[in-house]
Amino acid sequence: MDILTPLFWTALLKIIGVNIILSGDNAVVIALAARSLPPDQQKRAIFWGSAAAIIMRIGLTFFAVALLQFEWLKLVGSVLLVWIGVKLLHDNGDVDGGIKSHGTILEAIKTILIADLVMSLDNVIAVAAAAKGDWLLVIIGLAISIPLIIYASTILIKVMEKYPVVITVGAALVGWVAGEMAWDEKVIKPFTSQFPHWFEYISAAAGAILVVGTGKYLSGRHAKPEATA
Repeated sequence: MDILTPLFWTALLKIIGVNIILSGDNAVVIALAARSLPPDQQKRAIFWGSAAAIIMRIGLTFFAVALLQFEWLKLVGSVLLVWIGVKLLHDNGDVDGGIKSHGTILEAIKTILIADLVMSLDNVIAVAAAAKGDWLLVIIGLAISIPLIIYASTILIKVMEKYPVVITVGAALVGWVAGEMAWDEKVIKPFTSQFPHWFEYISAAAGAILVVGTGKYLSGRHAKPEATA
């Protein structure tokens, strides 16, 4: 596709728009992962985690169609997301509003990469469709949109510091995506297709409740020994 044509720029705008719309949940996870670090390390974790995510997402876009041919992929991804959501909520320890800073940059980057890999399946497919096989468009579109996600993550960290309840909301969002992804698994489509479309929201809500409930339970268990010490 010629870079000087309106068609190229229209497709590029579509890719950027798709990334921004579909990456809101990714920004939440990035912010949650970096939130457990000391302030001087947060920006570095966001930068390096997101930079690695750019490279990974470009590669994932190339293999998106092939990846989705594997059965159980989305179901496995949903389980990973539940684990990530619970871990983020538990590690941030928002019990009685007490947020503890612990963990390392490498741990935060690892969490960002795993979450981005799992949560970007819908994103990369939409990007590949908008690019219509033009990989220059894919690379340019991701390179432009990822910094916007980094900026959103930085803002979210500040909001979390002021309103700790946002951490719980973010973890619930991760669980919601996990529930949606599990319901969309093609292996169980013969079963799920028998139900009305709005049952997908029940599955998503169940994922959110599972993550928040488990995270709160584990945080509560962790807090009790400290309270009696």
